[in-house]
Amino acid sequence: MMNLNNNPTIDQLARLFAARKDSHDDHLLWVSQTGEVRLDRLPANTVEAESDRHMPESMCARFKVYRRGQGYVGKKAAADTGFVERVLMTLQQQWPAAREQQAVKVIDPLD
Repeated sequence: MMNLNNNPTIDQLARLFAARKDSHDDHLLWVSQTGEVRLDRLPANTVEAESDRHMPESMCARFKVYRRGQGYVGKKAAADTGFVERVLMTLQQQWPAAREQQAVKVIDPLD
């Protein structure tokens, strides 16, 4: 489990990515109102704009959908420390503003 309020680590985030299979499903990386970070599967062929409908009401921020087969999820993605570090840095930078918003914040990853 990873929470943005409890000094999250690259290893915690990497474990979230490693626990999923890139070739099986689309995925959504999201943050709850309490700061818990989740990486959940989405139903097949979910349209980006409709992805929020498939998530709990406690979601306050999310990344864009990681599409199946693109290499953003799974053990290889988790082993890419540069990628995981960028995602963690983005989460940490965006979290203060995201928790203050009323609507779900869509986070654009840092390059």
